[in-house]
Amino acid sequence: MNQATLPQGVKVKTVAELTREIKGVLEEGFPEVWVSGQISNYRPASSGHFYFTLKDADAQLPAVMWKRTAAGIRFEPHDGLEVIAAGQIEVYPPHGKYQLIIQSLQPKGLGALELAFRQLCDKLSKLGYFEPARKKPLPRFPRRVALVTSPTGAAIRDMLKILSSRWPALEIWICPVPVQGDGAGAEIASAIRLLNRLHDDGDTTIDVMIVGRGGGSLEDLWSFNEECVARAIFDSRIPVVSAVGHEIDVTIADLAADCRAATPTQAAALIVPDWQEILACLQALQARCRDLTSARLALARRCLDELANSRVVRFPLERLRQHEQRLDEWAERLKRVQRQRLERSGERVQAYAARLETLSPLNVLGRGYSLTRKENQEIVRGADQVHAGERLVTLVRNGRITSRVEETSPEHFLSVGSCQSRER
Repeated sequence: MNQATLPQGVKVKTVAELTREIKGVLEEGFPEVWVSGQISNYRPASSGHFYFTLKDADAQLPAVMWKRTAAGIRFEPHDGLEVIAAGQIEVYPPHGKYQLIIQSLQPKGLGALELAFRQLCDKLSKLGYFEPARKKPLPRFPRRVALVTSPTGAAIRDMLKILSSRWPALEIWICPVPVQGDGAGAEIASAIRLLNRLHDDGDTTIDVMIVGRGGGSLEDLWSFNEECVARAIFDSRIPVVSAVGHEIDVTIADLAADCRAATPTQAAALIVPDWQEILACLQALQARCRDLTSARLALARRCLDELANSRVVRFPLERLRQHEQRLDEWAERLKRVQRQRLERSGERVQAYAARLETLSPLNVLGRGYSLTRKENQEIVRGADQVHAGERLVTLVRNGRITSRVEETSPEHFLSVGSCQSRER
């Protein structure tokens, strides 16, 4: 349709004009709405604003949460989370679409604080904040304790009363902090770090600290559920006892601390012994030591009496003389055995000497035999070993004979005189 065929009296609007009119109608018609849906396409921007879509099975609604509103929620939005949002409808002209500007956001079917608590528990548990292996033991007899709590609450009066009555020698430091409201968590974390710096200096050693407050609602106790407090407790070199609220109250600080007390009063009773109980224990030990000493002395006295009446003490030389007599007997036995062994050894030597005598070459020579050697000391055992003209040395019983071979005969048996010798 061109401008020439437009109906009479029709005014043509620009896109911007039409968008502004729609924007006015929608924003005036829906100044405040409550919408339930599931978060989708959640996009936290670097500016601090949150952008996401609320959807159900049939429709989708773009939503925006500005930085100031986003900073006030306790839990972390994520895709798939069912929520209830309150805000106003606004038209975004550059895109020509309407969106929900959220002023309030809470989980559907679950409180915001409860969800935030569960989310932070899961996060810190994965980081190892709650591991039993990293928890430090409490000292048995502390000398200095620090209380991180409100200086005006009933909790500090109860703790001071218990501490002073149970262990009067204890030195108590009070580190005053707000325990609820905006910024309280940061103040508590800062106090814990300050005490650790003083402790690390060495001149002001702090044995243990109590971090806590009296009872209250979940909102009142929320400062002890903040991540900064849990991180300060986790990093503390001083053992930390958490004592927040009543017995049924459980906070992130309780889970991260080295020890959890159900109440501040129990925390005070937990970190120091009762001097009256210690005194009673010492008195019982003293009585036991006295009884044991008396029994030991009586036993020693009986042993001493028995020893004084023993024959060894009355006749001290009797046992010595018995040993001397036995020593003399052993000496006689030793001499007798030694003499017998020498005699047997002499007989064996004589027997060996006789056998050697029978086997001696000199005895053979004495019976008329001789031993002939060549000049190279080789023993002559046959006629084929020598040659005519060769010089020989013959050993006899009473000397030796040097001769020269005139002739050799190969017969197996030689008669006496067949080999002539010439004495030199």
